[in-house]
Amino acid sequence: MSGVTPDIAADFIIEAQEILDRLGEQLVGLEQSPDDRDQLNAVFRGFHTLKGGAGFLGIQPMVELCHAAEETLGAVRAGEAQLDPLHFDAAQRSLDWLQAMLDAIGAGADPEHAPPELIAQFSLDAAAECVPGAPPVSASAAAAPASDMIDDDEFEALLDQLHGGAAPGATAAHPRPGTQSKPPPAMIDDDEFEALLDQLHGAAAPGANPLPAVAGTAAATAPPRAPARPAPARPASPPPRINPAGEAEHTVRVDTRRLDAIVNLIGEMVLARNRLKTLRARLKDEELDRAVGNLDVATARLQSAVMRTRMQPVGKVFSRFPKVARDVARSLQKEVELEMVGADTELDRNLVEALADPLVHLVRNGIDHGIEPPHVREAAGKPRSGRLRLAAQQEGDYVGIEVQDDGAGIDPERLRAKAREKGLLDPEAAARLGVEECLHLVFLPGFSTKAQVTDISGRGVGMDVVQSRIRELGGQIQIQSELGRGTRFLIRVPLTLAILPTLLVQAGEAVYALPLARVLEVLHAAPASLGWFDGRPVLDRQSHTLPLLDLRRWLNLESEDAHLLTVVVLQMGDSRFGLIVDQVRGREEVVIKPLPRALRGLPGYAGATLIGDGRLALILDVDGLRASG
Repeated sequence: MSGVTPDIAADFIIEAQEILDRLGEQLVGLEQSPDDRDQLNAVFRGFHTLKGGAGFLGIQPMVELCHAAEETLGAVRAGEAQLDPLHFDAAQRSLDWLQAMLDAIGAGADPEHAPPELIAQFSLDAAAECVPGAPPVSASAAAAPASDMIDDDEFEALLDQLHGGAAPGATAAHPRPGTQSKPPPAMIDDDEFEALLDQLHGAAAPGANPLPAVAGTAAATAPPRAPARPAPARPASPPPRINPAGEAEHTVRVDTRRLDAIVNLIGEMVLARNRLKTLRARLKDEELDRAVGNLDVATARLQSAVMRTRMQPVGKVFSRFPKVARDVARSLQKEVELEMVGADTELDRNLVEALADPLVHLVRNGIDHGIEPPHVREAAGKPRSGRLRLAAQQEGDYVGIEVQDDGAGIDPERLRAKAREKGLLDPEAAARLGVEECLHLVFLPGFSTKAQVTDISGRGVGMDVVQSRIRELGGQIQIQSELGRGTRFLIRVPLTLAILPTLLVQAGEAVYALPLARVLEVLHAAPASLGWFDGRPVLDRQSHTLPLLDLRRWLNLESEDAHLLTVVVLQMGDSRFGLIVDQVRGREEVVIKPLPRALRGLPGYAGATLIGDGRLALILDVDGLRASG
């Protein structure tokens, strides 16, 4: 790749990554429907496109691996063979190797060659040997020595044949010195076109088919092609369409770092707007009031427009799960059907990327812990194949993502016993836990119900990281489970990480921000109306008893006597609790900033921001606040 500019290499990596993401899903679809010609053609084009780009950049390991897959798929397209499980396993393994090669290229390292046994696994002869009684397959992919680079005369001859002969009106009046004038060759079919492209890129990959004969070129020594069926006459190809001078392109590729810089600037504008709105209320000037009002509207519209440019469909993450589900199910000898719903739901680009790892773990966990082996499912009266559902939908300023399986479910009593056995909870605390609280024990660090450690699970890590990551994104995760019916994980994350609608509250002299999506209502209560349960204050309402948490006490501040308590009712999964504060200052959109180093890792804090009066306010993590209170 020494002669390739970094920009070209970067473009190749982006496009190759998109192709790899699609190939995983397409291969699973083809394995489920082997007779789907459209899916077969899509998979073939994916490997062929990767091979062409890698050949242009001189990435020989990628060319060799893609060529092996392409040859087998090409034989299947021609009706000369059929794909069997061995080929699908090889194709899925090749995606992992291709991903590793891309990662190496992105890091500026030389990619490793795929193991020879993987290349050999694509062989049609080897596959036929694995099937007793199968007829020998005459593969068109007989190994042929790579041809040398072509010279100028051969290059021009290939160009002529690619163009379908000389242009209308062209004559042989000016032949090149030392060459003979010859009539234009006939139109070529798709296979010949792809073979010519391979020769134009240079030497064919090892094992490539001999190229079709081209008049006046070195390829004339290649063995003749089998006679093809006569094709109907094709109309002359129309000339390439030229855009009118006034017509502009509808899309443009922009470096994501530029978008991030614009979003940061929008955040600074929001802070400045909030400051002006505070000054407007203090100065009470009519002209200033109108100017700030116009600025407020323009800033909101600009903020919305910029945020939309960073939105990406959740399907970008979902596309990798058919391959993940297939690989995990095969390694565990289980049968799983994956259903994906709402892949077109849009999220901030940073959130889409950040959700990838937590969702991968939940999918793997659902297949490993949730879905039973086929014989167990049949004994329980269930279908042999388990069902895993992955769904996304927008809910106001948040997006809800669901990972649901129809497996054995989670036994809360077993979780309670495991927590006591591992010393994660004392017996008294474990006895007080409700069903939902028992289910949330799976998020404790070091917690696992697996009796044996495998390469998939059993080490007690993963679910705690999932919860921590979701909280870092300003979201929440909850579990619903029913024994024998399955388990459902629900994730809610904000549409964007840049700007967050909040409710500002005060405790002492400091101001704190609560995510507005978690606020249900604000109410007032007399201190005498409070009760006590298990050493904690509660408020008895008509429909339920509301647990309370005093923010002053949580902050280790001195309590103040008040004639009337201000309580902010907050949602936490299916439950709710009340936060006692000194004062509610109102609603404000804030720009999320990282926590100061001294506060990073402390439970109950999610970030920091600057509010309209110029002061620093800490953003509270509702789940962490309740857990540590």
